Parts: sequence; structure tokens; C-alpha cells
Amino acid sequence: MKHTILIPLFCVGLAGCSGLDMDNLLPRPPHLQNQPRATMTPNTPPAPPMNATTIDDFDTASDEDKMAAAATAPVDTGSIGTTVASLGDPAAPGFWMETPLVSSDTQGRVKSKVTGRTVKVTLRPISSGGSRISLSALQLLDLDLSGLHELVVYGS
Repeated sequence: MKHTILIPLFCVGLAGCSGLDMDNLLPRPPHLQNQPRATMTPNTPPAPPMNATTIDDFDTASDEDKMAAAATAPVDTGSIGTTVASLGDPAAPGFWMETPLVSSDTQGRVKSKVTGRTVKVTLRPISSGGSRISLSALQLLDLDLSGLHELVVYGS
């Protein structure tokens, strides 16, 4: 009998927490405190809608943004390394890659070893682990969204 009363009471109480801002209640984990938060730049596409469910819903980059990112311009510097990347946060718009190969935000490009395609991205530092790349960048590289991909990273 206690369970029939406690479970609905718990569910109602939990539903009342849906409007809370968790950033104010819980601090960032220690391993993420030194990492920069994602910031919007003037060229960043808008965030996907809250009710996004399909790949097209999450990919908010315009055709002009995609053409600019796919345009390959000569880069003065060589490769800064090779990394294995997976899909990053699909709700984070733009063309970016989080990688341990850089120590600060910088412009660069990545090239797929499989398709040979190149895309301009913002390289963001992470402290450890494998690299993560944006949904829009993966689509321009013509790579599967669910796989691990070997990419050559070039700095600016």
C-alpha cells in the first residue's frame, strides 16, 4: 500500500523540478571546470528547436554556411595531427571539432582519410579522450553519423 502512495507522490514531486536551472544548483564537474563553455559567434547558426527529432532539424547551418565551410583555401601550416572523431553534441550548431590536439580555440580544417573531403572548422580544446565533431561538419565530410572516423587536423 505504501508503494501505491509513494510512487505517484515521487513522480509529482519530480515533475515539479522540470523548470529548475540545474547550472545554479549543481556546479560543473571538476574535469570540466577549466574547459571553455561553448559560445555563440556571429557566424554560428541558430540552435536547433527544442522539439528537434531528425537530422535535418538538428542541422541548422544554411547552404551559404555549408558552402563557406566546404571551400578549401590554401593553409599555411601543415597537419597538427591525426585523430579519431565521433559525433559531438548534435544540438550545438556550427562547424567545430573538440580535440586534444589544440590548447585554445583556433580556426582550422579537418580532412577525412576515407572520403578525402575537407571542411573548415573551429578547433576547440578538450583535456582528454577522443575528438568530437559537429553534425554539420560530419555531413559535409560525407561520413556516417554513428561511426568513428579518422581525420587529419590542420591548424591556421
